[in-house]
Amino acid sequence: MKDFCIMGSGMVGATLALGLVSQGHSVVLIEPHMPQSFSPEQPPDLRVSALSVASVDLLKALGAWEFIEQTRMRAYRQLSVWEAENARTDFTAELVNLPELGYFVENRLLQLGCLQALANKSNFELITSSQVKSIDLSDKQAVNIELNDKQKVSAHWLIGADGARSQVRKAARIACSGWQYEQQALGIIVSMHEPQTDITWQQFTPAGPRAYLPMYDNYAALIWYDKADRVRQLAAMTPAQLKQPTIEAFPDLLGDFDVVFATGFPLTRSHASDYVKGNVVLIGDAAHTINPLAGQGVNLGFRDIEALLAITADADTSAHDALRSRLQKEYERPRRRDNLMMMSAMDGFYTLFSNDILPLKLARQSLLTLAQHLPFGKKQVLKYALGLNEWKF
Repeated sequence: MKDFCIMGSGMVGATLALGLVSQGHSVVLIEPHMPQSFSPEQPPDLRVSALSVASVDLLKALGAWEFIEQTRMRAYRQLSVWEAENARTDFTAELVNLPELGYFVENRLLQLGCLQALANKSNFELITSSQVKSIDLSDKQAVNIELNDKQKVSAHWLIGADGARSQVRKAARIACSGWQYEQQALGIIVSMHEPQTDITWQQFTPAGPRAYLPMYDNYAALIWYDKADRVRQLAAMTPAQLKQPTIEAFPDLLGDFDVVFATGFPLTRSHASDYVKGNVVLIGDAAHTINPLAGQGVNLGFRDIEALLAITADADTSAHDALRSRLQKEYERPRRRDNLMMMSAMDGFYTLFSNDILPLKLARQSLLTLAQHLPFGKKQVLKYALGLNEWKF
């Protein structure tokens, strides 16, 4: 019997598996949809994450970063947010005495780096041959899983890292609340004509935010928030057709570019009522999804990982009652509180900046202008966003 069975080998699931294996636990990871292997000539993926320095430090400590940095990425050292030229805030790495704020990395490459670090570990098993047919949670001492190919897996603990539509969460009958936002987002991969800087930015407009995320070489990802009908209309355009609307929607500082491809995606918020139930633990998007306004989704998942690994470092996985009590107290309670706080903060920003009501417009412009001239306040906000400290209650 394994100590842990993890369903889902995405960025969070693969990183957690690496952490648990490094602690000496036996782990089986189930992932029927493996990512495509990396090759330098491949075009960029649209699914890209802004990894904070805290997330990168975790990947370095686990031995995955050395594989990731052999692929492709882009460091960023400044994040600028504005609505009007006289109403902006700039967050810089110098503000927190760091060489960079983080890195933009394609999700698939992060996942592949963790799987490379897991290769040949004697206490690790990866199952890719079949999907999960059933999950039996009736035994208080073990979780029993049957795959479509008749293979069976038993473990003391089952971890759901299988995304927003988590099969594990459903099997454990854990409720999930949330909603889909009225706006959607269009992700556009572009090839810039001029060399890129190490600055990422977000501009707020009455129709929704516009964001620029520099990627490797001269590629970049543009994120365009707008009404759902407008996003669907834009996503149906050819790359050549989409260029002019993009020029009109984004600020002049973007420079010249060619559209490579684009796709639309909904914006959702969801939160599980429990992170721990019986012998089941939820992590990452299986437990919470957030408006991607500030790129905090994956970093919240990495904070989940750090909290879990702090508990499992000296845990006896067969002592179910004792470990469950610790998980509820030291993982579920603080992580639900922290994630809910970040969700609420992002919703507050979303509401504040998603309309053109004059009093709110004046208030947010004043807020951005004031923040620009308050280094200590900016520093504290930045440290929290980067995972360098926690709010005190």
